[in-house]
Amino acid sequence: MNAIDTNILVYAFDVSEPIKQPQARQFIRSRISATDSVLLWQVAAEFLGCLRRWQSTGRVSPNDVVSYFDEILMYFPLVIPTREVLLHSQRLMSRYSLSHWDSMVVAASSEAEVDTLYSEDMQHEQVSDGVKVLNPFV
Repeated sequence: MNAIDTNILVYAFDVSEPIKQPQARQFIRSRISATDSVLLWQVAAEFLGCLRRWQSTGRVSPNDVVSYFDEILMYFPLVIPTREVLLHSQRLMSRYSLSHWDSMVVAASSEAEVDTLYSEDMQHEQVSDGVKVLNPFV
């Protein structure tokens, strides 16, 4: 099973990224057709937060926010973490020197039995607690 980090979702809708936007869209399409991808709750919340920031600066309309967010929710099943993810993330921070948010995503991935996390934010091919990070833009 695999998951996509927030940055890839953001690129897919970010018109200010003319190179990465089509790459991100194509990558997401490939993950939809693979049918083994999930949407981590934290990633969904971060993506919605980004859309709301864009809305507050006039980059997108309120209707765009709803449309873009609904689109992502339609593509992937949402995985909601347990409280153990918070404790697990603290251990991951120490063990692998991950940032707070990266450790949260890796802990949620581990709990959801995700073995591959696609992200641009972490080191390509890094393995933390059985979760391998791959940068789809490499």
